[in-house]
Amino acid sequence: MAGVNASAAPPPPTERLFLALWPDRRLRSALARARDAWHWPPGARRVRTDKLHLTLHFIGAVARDRVPALADALAVPFSPFELELTRSAPWPRGLAVLEAEAVPPPLAALHAALAGVLRRAGLPVEARPFRPHLTLARRAPGARPPEKPAALRWAVSGYVLAASDLGADGGYRVLARYPAAEAAQ
Repeated sequence: MAGVNASAAPPPPTERLFLALWPDRRLRSALARARDAWHWPPGARRVRTDKLHLTLHFIGAVARDRVPALADALAVPFSPFELELTRSAPWPRGLAVLEAEAVPPPLAALHAALAGVLRRAGLPVEARPFRPHLTLARRAPGARPPEKPAALRWAVSGYVLAASDLGADGGYRVLARYPAAEAAQ
């Protein structure tokens, strides 16, 4: 075959990674109730309850052999803080989200510290300003939030490195958990 390098090695296996705030069971139930209070148009794809999370950084494909070192590097110290998710909002392109009206300074600092680790590892970092939000549904143009918006307080005591499994029933696997400094004791 002309133009094909038969000796080229196949690309290494990868993991599709992201960093996230991961709700505990109690908060996850409250988030599901907030999601279910919306008025959904036909065809809306609500996020499964077990997949509800708040993304800090989407990392993307990383060679599996790099994951252990990256997981170690992503352990950044931070103190527990509270995040208030108070706005139910339809976003462009059919997204429906629950968002924070303000970014608490400890969350902004955690986000920035993790961005620094990713940059030093040669990994991409989103250029847009950080807007903390939790996606409730996709493909939901015309979705209407409840008249009384959810007001959820999230006592953040850690974050996770997770892998996203692609496919019809794709799910998430938590690869590493990072507790807050005071929560670690």
